[in-house]
Amino acid sequence: MLPRDLKAEQFSSYPPEAKKLATSYVSTFQQLPLSFLPSLLREIIEFDYKFPAERRALERELANLQSLSSTELTEWCAEFAAIKLTSKLEHFDWINSPAQFVEQFSAHLWSTHQQDTFRKAATNYADRLREAVPPEPPAVARLGITIIGQSVNSYSEPLFRKLRPHGAYFTKVDPENGLKLLLDTASARAKAYPRPYAHWYIDGGKEAEHDPALTTVSYDGLAPLRAALLRKMQAEISRPGMGPETLRTLMAEMRPEDVGVTKADDPVLSRFQVKLLTEGSGTQIFSTTFAQWAAREVLRRAQPLTLLVRFAPRQRQKPMNELLSASAASAEPDPIGSLIDGDMGAYYNWINQQRLTGAEKSSFLVWFEDHNLAVVIGPSVPRGTESSTATDVKQLLSWIV
Repeated sequence: MLPRDLKAEQFSSYPPEAKKLATSYVSTFQQLPLSFLPSLLREIIEFDYKFPAERRALERELANLQSLSSTELTEWCAEFAAIKLTSKLEHFDWINSPAQFVEQFSAHLWSTHQQDTFRKAATNYADRLREAVPPEPPAVARLGITIIGQSVNSYSEPLFRKLRPHGAYFTKVDPENGLKLLLDTASARAKAYPRPYAHWYIDGGKEAEHDPALTTVSYDGLAPLRAALLRKMQAEISRPGMGPETLRTLMAEMRPEDVGVTKADDPVLSRFQVKLLTEGSGTQIFSTTFAQWAAREVLRRAQPLTLLVRFAPRQRQKPMNELLSASAASAEPDPIGSLIDGDMGAYYNWINQQRLTGAEKSSFLVWFEDHNLAVVIGPSVPRGTESSTATDVKQLLSWIV
């Protein structure tokens, strides 16, 4: 089936809001090439479980496509339309399984040497869309906070080397009540600018006491979900003929109910938590990987105004089969290795924050937990500077909040 034959009733299996959205744009979908439309439907079918920022972006994209004349729409999609498809792809159920279609389509592009052609088409489309529908500015300057080095008594090697050139490096920070001050700051912003999923606290271990105004995910908090998922992974791996690509597809298709989440108070957050564990490599077994991937996805998808990420000790490296089957009781922590992970993770958090709108006004703070080292980055903070003057976390925050 081709897009021109599309009918509104064919979206009947979509979740309620996704169905309503899709049926509103059938006439536009009918004019789109098959090399483009399933990628759009992959986003629409998940609409009920998307964050507000994602919903607004998708709605604005669809409204833009609908506003184009037939001639303009043909021009926008001309490069996609030039891509050659197979009869197998045309007969695939791309309406109800758009993600699976995109997976097979990607393999087709590689095997037919059309990947560069598609990449160029996608880049050109994204550029035109960005010009026609500019990203919305944030309601307030974004604040990113990363805390690393939990449980590390001492460390003599340099930290924050990649972040120091972008801000001020402090070497005599009083750590007293540092964690509480940072969490209180995040909570205060959540109350001052109350928006769904705009203020986050991610913990790679056990959550510290915090205000419920913050949207929270934690490695320890998802322990039952992680255990259920690992059991399911082990069962699948033991099946004859199971390979990594098939396992990855099965993981990507999992829903909360597949791993024992029968009723969720927050379906959007519940779906997000499952995706953290099924789409991230190593998020099920390494707490630092979990914290890093969760931060990346929150920044990419929710585009928060406030994001506090706290890294915690992960378990030591072991053979993969042992990691997948080991119990929590047998896990040996690696605080120093986790500190190194967190140091690089903080840099990635800052980079990903810089990719969002309003980056020139955003601020960032990274702190070596319970120690006297920190870096502060912000519009009013001199770049590439170092201070050995005694200060505290409250004073650091006053310069960027």
